[in-house]
Amino acid sequence: MSKEEQYRRILSNHLPAAAVDWVYAYVDRHRVHFRITRERQSKLGDYRWPQPTHPGHEISVNGDLNPFFFLWVFLHEAAHLETHLKYPGGVPPHGHEWQEEYRQLLRQHAAAFPADLQPLLARYTRRVPLPHPVQREIEAALRRHDPGYDPATAAPHLDSLQPGAHFALKRRPELLFQALERRRTRWLCRELRSGRQYLVNGSAEVIVAEG
Repeated sequence: MSKEEQYRRILSNHLPAAAVDWVYAYVDRHRVHFRITRERQSKLGDYRWPQPTHPGHEISVNGDLNPFFFLWVFLHEAAHLETHLKYPGGVPPHGHEWQEEYRQLLRQHAAAFPADLQPLLARYTRRVPLPHPVQREIEAALRRHDPGYDPATAAPHLDSLQPGAHFALKRRPELLFQALERRRTRWLCRELRSGRQYLVNGSAEVIVAEG
């Protein structure tokens, strides 16, 4: 099996089939160092532009995401890459320029997402600025495509809590946190035992604890 075949097979394990060819070609064309990482509570993916310590573009996406959520995050990071290419002098990381790039990428690949997301995607990509409440609706809908998802037993998301609430992360139940304040798509939280503060993605599944 060639390296290309191996790479495509890896991508096919993480992406909708309709997106594999495009993502492979995109990564190859821009010479992206693309990493599929373990779960990270603070973020779902990231982009790093070329710097002396890493001369190429770098994109990472959490490998525990379902294929539709994985594509959603990859396009988010690809929009950062496109913004950097068009505005190398620097613009706000999620400003109008990035939002327009993300909007165009989502429109280009809307057909790769399931039918139940189409109305939300149409609302989200109608215009810039992109509406944050619709983004949260989309991420909640994407979670419903997780393998074995059962609405009767599904855990709530951090975004559903109020500031001051105590919770544990579903995948790290041994740690107890307090939600302090929402910061765009993430929450500033304090781990109660150590007092350390963390940024946790609002779509993280949580176990609500008594305050």
